[in-house]
Amino acid sequence: MAMNRVQFQLGLSMPEFLDRYGTEAQCRQALEGARWPQGFRCPCCEGERCRRFERGAQLYLECAACGHQASLIAGTLFASTKLSLRAWFLAFHLLVLAKTNLSAMELMRQLGVAYSTAWRLKQKVMEAMTQAESGRKLGVCVQIDDAYLGGERNGGKRGRGAEGKQTIVAAVETDLDDEHPRRLVIEPVPGFDKASMAGWATRRLQSGCEVRCDGLGGFNAFADLGHPVTTMAATHRRHKQDARGAKWVSVVLGNVKRGISGVYHALKVQKYARRYLGEACWRFNRRGNLKSMLPDLLRTVARLKPHPEHALRKTHNFAY
Repeated sequence: MAMNRVQFQLGLSMPEFLDRYGTEAQCRQALEGARWPQGFRCPCCEGERCRRFERGAQLYLECAACGHQASLIAGTLFASTKLSLRAWFLAFHLLVLAKTNLSAMELMRQLGVAYSTAWRLKQKVMEAMTQAESGRKLGVCVQIDDAYLGGERNGGKRGRGAEGKQTIVAAVETDLDDEHPRRLVIEPVPGFDKASMAGWATRRLQSGCEVRCDGLGGFNAFADLGHPVTTMAATHRRHKQDARGAKWVSVVLGNVKRGISGVYHALKVQKYARRYLGEACWRFNRRGNLKSMLPDLLRTVARLKPHPEHALRKTHNFAY
């Protein structure tokens, strides 16, 4: 069997990470470059010149034109943090390069912080990943499948419609020959009716792309929107995994669900599924270049607005 070059990438090793981001000064320099890639811009007057000074443990930049002062982390996902940037960067490194998912409990042990701190940090990182993937649209040929995340509660209803389950849609973009999976979109949906599927397809599918799916009634919305649809028939779940045109979405969906259920043992899927699935998409869609994952995440986090705990715990409302 040929070696899978994606799986055997070296990535950014821990010694390399420490050489690049081992000090607070190095982390500050990297964050400043991610936040202002073309150089400092004053948020008030767009001035380009500034002077730097430290106040407490924070770096501040003062605009030479208007005198406005702003800390390096103000207005970003780092805002109001009590952790050092070194701790944040180490968390980024651990989260993006872990072969499997990394729980908040494991992050707590690795960073030496309280569980509540590790939970907030991980939720903020996953929010950044989810927002980075929120505008992605799939094209060419797209395999689509419906699924549920979570399980029934003790003594409750089993199967479809069971309490504690969240309806999700998984879609994998492939080439026309179905040889290689390219991009992944997987997220919660309000239901599998035609209206919900039409809203999801409008947001997630490029115009005219080919769709391959099973015969679920709600999937008829794809043809109504002008997508060429191939219905994949299978008499058994295992046959569906092996069927041409349905293989990759079944493989990827199974991997994502096993990764979540095997690591997160107390996940409130109906409240937080969007972020955990967003994390899976972000990692999958950048799996081809492991060394670029941390800089990519840093650019996303540096440009994301503050997300305090009350926003992290807010239940997601569907936009369609």
